[in-house]
Amino acid sequence: MAKIILNVKGMTCSACQVGLEKYLNKQKGIISANVNLVLAQASIEYADFLTVADLERFIDEAGFESGGVFNPTKIQDKKKTNIFQLVFLGILAILTLYISMAHMLNLPEIPILSNDKHPLNYALSLCCLTIPFLIYGFSIFKSGIKNIIHRTPNMDTLVTLGVFTSFIYSFINLLLIVKGQTSLVHNLYFESCVVIIYFIKLGRIIDSNSKEKTKEALQELVQITPTKALLKTKDGLKEVTIDEVVKKDILVCKPGMRIAVDGIITKGQAHIDESFILGESLPSKKEKGSKVVAGSINIDGYIEYEAVKIGKESTISEIVKLVVEATNTKAPVQRLADKISSYFVPTIIFLAILTFCGYLLFGFSLNESLSSFVSVLVVACPCSLGLATPLAVVVSLGTSAKKGILIKDSASLENIAKIDTVVFDKTGSLTYGNLQIENVINKSNLTDEEFLLKIASLEACCTHPIASAFKFYVDNNNLSLSKVKDFENITGIGLKGTIEDKEVYVGSEKLLAKLKIKEDKFLSIKKDELTNGANTLIYLIEDRKILGLVGISDVIRKEAPETLSSLKKNNKDLIMLTGDNVKTAQIIAKKLGIKKVIANVLPQEKTNYIKQLLKENKQVMMIGDGINDAPSLATSNVGVSFNSATDIAGDSADVILMNNNLQSINTLFNISKKTLKVIKQNLFWAFFYNICMIPIAIGFFKPFHLAMNPSIAGIAMTFSSLTVVFNSLRLKR
Repeated sequence: MAKIILNVKGMTCSACQVGLEKYLNKQKGIISANVNLVLAQASIEYADFLTVADLERFIDEAGFESGGVFNPTKIQDKKKTNIFQLVFLGILAILTLYISMAHMLNLPEIPILSNDKHPLNYALSLCCLTIPFLIYGFSIFKSGIKNIIHRTPNMDTLVTLGVFTSFIYSFINLLLIVKGQTSLVHNLYFESCVVIIYFIKLGRIIDSNSKEKTKEALQELVQITPTKALLKTKDGLKEVTIDEVVKKDILVCKPGMRIAVDGIITKGQAHIDESFILGESLPSKKEKGSKVVAGSINIDGYIEYEAVKIGKESTISEIVKLVVEATNTKAPVQRLADKISSYFVPTIIFLAILTFCGYLLFGFSLNESLSSFVSVLVVACPCSLGLATPLAVVVSLGTSAKKGILIKDSASLENIAKIDTVVFDKTGSLTYGNLQIENVINKSNLTDEEFLLKIASLEACCTHPIASAFKFYVDNNNLSLSKVKDFENITGIGLKGTIEDKEVYVGSEKLLAKLKIKEDKFLSIKKDELTNGANTLIYLIEDRKILGLVGISDVIRKEAPETLSSLKKNNKDLIMLTGDNVKTAQIIAKKLGIKKVIANVLPQEKTNYIKQLLKENKQVMMIGDGINDAPSLATSNVGVSFNSATDIAGDSADVILMNNNLQSINTLFNISKKTLKVIKQNLFWAFFYNICMIPIAIGFFKPFHLAMNPSIAGIAMTFSSLTVVFNSLRLKR
């Protein structure tokens, strides 16, 4: 199975999106396809026997065009608006309206084009002025006809039917005027064709420019990466383009310059500003061995660094790709809008035909019947309905990425606002996870150094936060680790291995129960002393005998008290769910004001607890960063992890806090709440517009002197889409 994101050309409304999505999902070998109208992309999961060429062919068969594989390192060029063409056609549109309506508004008529005195000149002039607009709207007609053929009617289909019906009817009347039936001069709708095409094209230009603004956050991320780098060679420094850089090249970054690619410092030190990716304003000190990220700024030092990740592998590219993939997923509220859109266009065509036939049956003229038919086709707007959710989602995900919050899918963005219960792991989530050895209770004949080295050797084989405390000890004392054989991770309890032909265990108090080993009175007293001081306990067992224990302490995150206080004010239930011992967990919980503590639990027990909360109809957010948290993160409604988390925890999470700042949780809730509010507003205006306009176009309000002609319908349709666009852009604030 493979996954790809393809750019798509030719989509104009939600019906296009729904139609293409349906067509792709019907094809053999396509596992799932999600189409994004705002970014004009299709995210496709497909079987290995299909090729990219096959996928592009499917898109073409559906009536659209593939724009190639999405590249997160490059920005698509904006389409330039031909201002001269727009202004020139605008003047022609005004002239057409003036010629056709001057006599109705008691304005001075152009003598030679008077509809009463020179009906043929009048009709011919309007027909000639309409031709340039038919050419200008060719792309609309092409899309409309192709989508009729492929049985995926869209907004272009409605416009095509309306415009061609008006034009053909008017052209037939023109031919009859040529033959002398001058009374038909009042039955011409050339100006409607002109106004409909011009305002729809104008609306799409404004709409397109507005959509570009929704992508600005992503574009800013891509533009952060410099286009050139300083390469260190035998002959000195050489300026090269980013594309010329290969892995293991040594690059140079001087004060004021941006890091060109992700790498590791090999020489020098400097303060690096990474605020663009971490949302952290303070520069961090980097020295030999430190990682640097492409796009970050060297504040004050000379450094040399080895290229590690380039092009699509870079952190920036991965962030852009994650955000784009997230926007290509569907929030539950969007699925509802898509379902409605799929029935919308056929329903409107049916209503338009019903209106036309109804008018004729009730004795109205062909002229009036046709006018209502075209008005219903043109005023209906699936565009606003289709844009309501994705526009808001794209703006929010881009804004979140700039704040150092990566949301992996749009469903999570919606679900976050519904969360009522927040469950925290302790180590690495509520605390920094930078554990340090505080106390050593050594009962063996080993020196403290030998004692700790045995534990450190086993801990070095895993990635749990506790291992970092022993790594720090080994590095600080320049010690060499012992060789470990037959290593085994006893999930949630401890570690096992063979060191110098002796079976060694390292782990928590649960390990003693598993091995059926009892601690003596001395260790029991010491254990209580250490746990009262909020230490995490690690036992060392060799040949089934307890050699001693180590007390490891952690520091509460400085932002944790304020974060949890805000969550409580917003009526969130807070729970600590940790594998640590009960006393240590309760001490930390008391300091943070968490009343409910579930401690001393295994990974499976954590997951079962989350499942129990879900059975109680709780909406659960789990926050954790260790391997043991991965199942719980995946089980909860929304899983949140840190950039510093283990890979498996990051993969299992729905949200990653790139800045490792717990305060981002409150920002996350705020963004989700505002996004959902804007989506609901957008959907309201989209439905409200259609509920109001379609009955007016049909003619239900004619007894109250409220009616609509095709020209007004075209203008109204344009404004409905713009309302949704500009409302979504408020989220950028």
